[in-house]
Amino acid sequence: MVNGLSVDVEDWFQVGAFEGVIDRDHWDSLGSRVERNCEMILDMFAAAEVKATFFTLGWVAQRHGALMRRIVAEGHELASHGWDHARVFRMDRAEFARDIEKSRKMLEDASGVAITGYRAPSFSIDQRTPWAYMVLAEQGFAYSSSVAPITHDHYGWRDAPRFAFKPLPWADLVEIPVTTAQFAGKRLAAGGGGFFRVLPYAFSRWAIRQVNDQDRRPAVFYFHPWEIDPAQPRVTGASLRSKLRHYTNLSVLGEKLEQLIGEFAWGRMDVLALREAPLAADLAA
Repeated sequence: MVNGLSVDVEDWFQVGAFEGVIDRDHWDSLGSRVERNCEMILDMFAAAEVKATFFTLGWVAQRHGALMRRIVAEGHELASHGWDHARVFRMDRAEFARDIEKSRKMLEDASGVAITGYRAPSFSIDQRTPWAYMVLAEQGFAYSSSVAPITHDHYGWRDAPRFAFKPLPWADLVEIPVTTAQFAGKRLAAGGGGFFRVLPYAFSRWAIRQVNDQDRRPAVFYFHPWEIDPAQPRVTGASLRSKLRHYTNLSVLGEKLEQLIGEFAWGRMDVLALREAPLAADLAA
């Protein structure tokens, strides 16, 4: 079973946890670490001979064109993560359309390849934003991986399907939710990010095996470049909860990632979307 491996490419100062204390207007004055972190990830993937999808902010692509070209040259997929990490449910339809159009154009100009995949910042497509899929389809995206089918204080669409679904009956667009596991009748977040850093590695192994062996479906895993960077600057003014979420176990993620990509089979999200499309449920059914 080949699972979907993805990297949400954003810098340490662009994360949702710090959006209330770091002004977007100050981003260019902060020390960027996204390129060095992504280069370390690319080296890790090359050593393991795995391919992945890099869901990248247009803001990052504008400033790091060489990195975009390296991602593509090494056989990975480059996909959109929006322009500047604005959450979808904080935009209206017109704002969202401008955001993804601007980001896509920048990514394509920087890399020289077509962009067909999208992931919403902070998995912010949910029951409040049904129009988002219409905009994605209108702009020609083939798939989205923007839903976390769980309950969470920052995001989540609890009642969404756990596996691939077609959100629009008239379009081929496929949504590939991030992975959840089932335990005692409840859904557990198991697709990466902070959960992967904080919880024991055995939990991730169990969850992926459950999805692969019992559900007979691929898992979808994600992480961020800043999560392998324990030397990143510390942000003052954020809440204790935000700091714990962001900084806990940064020093262990690299080792855990190497174990994960060595134990399971991984590939690009666009390839996974093509395989999953025939199995995708109709959301309206």
